[in-house]
Amino acid sequence: MSYRAVICPVLSAVVLSLSSASGHAQAGADTIRAGQFDYGKMWTFEYAPAEYFTETYGFEASAAWFERARLSALRIPGCSASFVSPNGLLATNHHCVRSVVSRVTRPGETLLDSGFYAASLDEERRIPGYYADQLIAIEDVSDEVFATVDRAAEAAREQAREGVFSSIRSRLRSAHTMQGDSVWVQIISLYHGGRYSAYVFRRFTDVRMVFAVELQAGFFGGDPDNFTYPRYALDFAFLRAYDNDGNPYRTEHYFGWGEDGVEQGDVVFVIGNPGPTSRLNTIAQLEFQRDVSVRAQVTYLDARLRAMRDFAMEYPRVAEEIGIRNRSFGLSNSLKASTGRLAALEDPDILARKADAERMLREAIAARAELSATYGAVLDRIAALQEQKREVAAPYGAFLSLANSSAGSRIIRRALTAQGYLEAGPGEREVVRDTLLAVDDHPAELEHRFLTARFAEFLLYYGAEHEITRAALHGLSPADAASDLMRSSALGDADRTRAAVQAGTLGQDDPAIRLIAVLLPYYDDYRRQFLGALNQERELAGDLGRARFAVYGRDVPPDATSSPRITDGVVLPYEYNGTLAPPYTTFFGMYDRYYSHERALDWELPGRWQTPPAGFDLGTPLNFVSTADTYGGNSGSPAVTPELQLVGLNFDRNIDGLSRDFIYLPERGRNIMVDARAVFAALDLVYGAQRIVAEIATGRLFRTEEEAAAVRR
Repeated sequence: MSYRAVICPVLSAVVLSLSSASGHAQAGADTIRAGQFDYGKMWTFEYAPAEYFTETYGFEASAAWFERARLSALRIPGCSASFVSPNGLLATNHHCVRSVVSRVTRPGETLLDSGFYAASLDEERRIPGYYADQLIAIEDVSDEVFATVDRAAEAAREQAREGVFSSIRSRLRSAHTMQGDSVWVQIISLYHGGRYSAYVFRRFTDVRMVFAVELQAGFFGGDPDNFTYPRYALDFAFLRAYDNDGNPYRTEHYFGWGEDGVEQGDVVFVIGNPGPTSRLNTIAQLEFQRDVSVRAQVTYLDARLRAMRDFAMEYPRVAEEIGIRNRSFGLSNSLKASTGRLAALEDPDILARKADAERMLREAIAARAELSATYGAVLDRIAALQEQKREVAAPYGAFLSLANSSAGSRIIRRALTAQGYLEAGPGEREVVRDTLLAVDDHPAELEHRFLTARFAEFLLYYGAEHEITRAALHGLSPADAASDLMRSSALGDADRTRAAVQAGTLGQDDPAIRLIAVLLPYYDDYRRQFLGALNQERELAGDLGRARFAVYGRDVPPDATSSPRITDGVVLPYEYNGTLAPPYTTFFGMYDRYYSHERALDWELPGRWQTPPAGFDLGTPLNFVSTADTYGGNSGSPAVTPELQLVGLNFDRNIDGLSRDFIYLPERGRNIMVDARAVFAALDLVYGAQRIVAEIATGRLFRTEEEAAAVRR
């Protein structure tokens, strides 16, 4: 029986649970209860949910099935990827390799704009300093770690932990010597230190670029469409892993190409490396994030993004020259994510569900004498630490990313470094001087906006009468004070800084250094208090994790840790803006966006796409959504069927999925994927990449286009 025949009753159950959960959220906070999967479905492979998958989706999720899924998926820097042929061919997102495309671009080429295709095997370009990790073994080392750490004095726990980690890594590297220098061992903290697993990776260090679409195709819709759906992005690329002898890596573990795609109601499994989440945080920790940390991040990002956008509007040519569009996209992406996280933390229904889950955990710990004796006070101690952290809420906001050079004031950065330069001894001064002189300039108008934003934050968090604010503003507005400091300080730009250092005239009387002299004692005191509280919190979180695992075991997945996970979901539409988002979009929609926006920058199409080729079916599914539990780091993750056929590549979430840092709500969020049918059609009919098309279709390695074309004929 096919999985589609089995999934119909499952789909009915899912839809029923989603609609009931949605209605339940409207009840009073005192009646709201935690849901079964509030902690999510980011399952680890060592705690594989075999029984749940088998019972829910009607196929045998055996150990061999999980092993093939694990070995076919890989981790690349910041993202995920997967083998899609026995010859080391890797599929991932274009946005995951955007910087890589730039690194393999040669003089005179514009590969980001024009795309890249290696028409022969010899043309595949090795990516300098790049790697891909394949998880080849897992060992639970919790008892080994706890045996060492629990014997150590509280102040020596971190050192003891690092010592036993080093020993485990050495032992496992020796045990996997058959992989030579390509072995990479990582100790993964699960349940915030409640369990530990050692992950043994085969690290491929010879990874080559095979294919990348044009930026405008991969990032179609740009920043405005980010975190939205319906979506029309062709966000895919191909790499290839090579072995230590310089040959394409031969593997028996890869995903077949799902040429039939998916339909509404189909189950998909997404395998990847989601970044750190906060679902196991306590209510007190979530309230601190709501009131202090996430709120401050939104304030910081919003001010810097406005500074960049205002600068770009006033000085568009200069902005384009220094790449403001790309830089501001990174900030905008972070701002949208942080704003979504803040909205989730301000949602009383979400916090009520989290509070109910914490109540049940507290009661379960209290009900078992051995747990209560050891861990009964942990939740209260964590709550007390949040109050300590609140005492430094003002400096947290005022000093956030103080030395950031990408979206921060260069004068502040120079002044911090210059203070160290003036205080350095003879042996260190040369190094600090070089660091100081290496700080380059923002355009003056952009620097003024960044410095103004920082001064405005001093005023916001400390008030007008605080010593720091008075030292920064001198009674002026933040904008006027920024102008005054840029004009009067030798650190106002790189040339004046170099001249002052070379002449020996840079001293403690410089206005920027005087400001830092006032600021630093507060900054150092804040860091001491905050980092001290964080260290204590980390140890207590580990204790709470051990208690949680003792109560729930593997039924509750651990928070994501940028390490391999597998999650399940169903392809489903959802309501939005008073209408219904379809389960998938098509190329018709892409062209509608292109023409409806009158070819505006974010919806411009590359030249080869502006007129679709003869025979190209515009009804081909382009992007689709499911309820799978994905997060940042899942970009490039393969979406596969129970038969382990690849049907999509995960590249985003909708705006309603931004609450997933704290809670998994499938009735609200969707992950967004490039459809495998769109990838195949684009390669075949638009890019003419016959070598890749033939390899995907046959599993054979073709050295040239001619070889592949002959087979296809």
